[in-house]
Amino acid sequence: MTGVELSAAFFLQMFFILLACRVVGRLARKLGQPQVVGEMIAGVFLGPSLLGFFFPGAQQSLFPKESLKILYVGAQLGVGLYMFLVGVEFDVETFRKRAKSAASVSSAGMVAPFVLGALLAIALVKVPGLFSERASLFEAMLFLGAAMSITAFPMLARIIYERGLTGTSLGTLALAAGAIGDAGAWCVLAIVLASFGAGKMVAIKAIGGGIVYAVLVLTVGRKLLTWFSEATKRAGQITNSQLALTLMLFMLAVWITDSIGIHAVFGGFLLGIAMPRGFFARELQRQLEPFAVVFLLPMFFTFSGLNTRLDMVNSPQLLLIAGAVIAAACLGKGGACWAAARLNGEDNRTALAVGTLMNARGLMELIIINIGLQKGVIQPALFSIMVLMAIVTTLMTSPVFEWVYGRHARKIGALDTAPAEVVP
Repeated sequence: MTGVELSAAFFLQMFFILLACRVVGRLARKLGQPQVVGEMIAGVFLGPSLLGFFFPGAQQSLFPKESLKILYVGAQLGVGLYMFLVGVEFDVETFRKRAKSAASVSSAGMVAPFVLGALLAIALVKVPGLFSERASLFEAMLFLGAAMSITAFPMLARIIYERGLTGTSLGTLALAAGAIGDAGAWCVLAIVLASFGAGKMVAIKAIGGGIVYAVLVLTVGRKLLTWFSEATKRAGQITNSQLALTLMLFMLAVWITDSIGIHAVFGGFLLGIAMPRGFFARELQRQLEPFAVVFLLPMFFTFSGLNTRLDMVNSPQLLLIAGAVIAAACLGKGGACWAAARLNGEDNRTALAVGTLMNARGLMELIIINIGLQKGVIQPALFSIMVLMAIVTTLMTSPVFEWVYGRHARKIGALDTAPAEVVP
């Protein structure tokens, strides 16, 4: 395709992406689901699972293979910028008070599902069509364990935002635990890829580079970035130059983490945490959040949906395996996070809420299993099973959360249940 044809295809894609996300998102809200869950489902609808299944010619015409590279870049920009804004709003002081609980919850939420995933891999590694023939038992155990351990970090942030939990003790605990746990899961994935032929330097660069980046940004970087707060107060607003410099730093941050093998969202999120609070943070969110949430983030959902084939789970054996994967995922992540929160002094309702929120897999799951598929660790059938697990665990989050926590919190006025909406 020529440059003109690619740009024309992109504009038409964005029309249908925005239309689908708004329509399905509003429908999801009417059914008691957050807008973000509707957007995730809309992305799957636009892919081969629905539109491509019933109208394959139209779907391929709307999303030609040559155009997906542009959509991929937009998807990474959208999720990275959104997580940067989540970091800007992240309550550091509350996190410091809850650091012990967050570390405990994230550790339990990683170890338990990892062990269950590894045990499942032992049973499934010889089943035809699931793992690559080149994958050893050790590699299969590591990969499935990491995939079961992941939390839907961007989606968790959106659910917390839409439920009015941002800045609350519960919201901060869940976000902090999700961030720590997902960073650990990505390090495990780096080890898998290293053992699968990418070389040990992949794991060393990802783990070591990630630690160095986090330490520098949250210590030296935080001190240097106080300039933004002072400059904004003097000007009475964020100037175009300050906004441009902020976006340049954001681009550099996501490039660094993407280059070292840890997903771009962590670069943006950590930079956001290091940004000064107060007037600067409020103005930054006011200027960037509507565009990031309404325009850019739907590209992320759609791009992942284009790689999803739910029709592949089409036999009794695969359905049974899918049921076992979903059960292990819920027991390992939700159950372990609930137990850890209780052991750290949380009341039962709050602990159940933490376990419920942490159990959502969403599109971070899609990212990690897409990498596994592209690198040849897993095959399409297992990919589809893991997609189904991601959708089920995400769909159940909102109703289960409402059941165990939301109704009670409303009675005592502790929960703002009016979902935030950036635009009408």
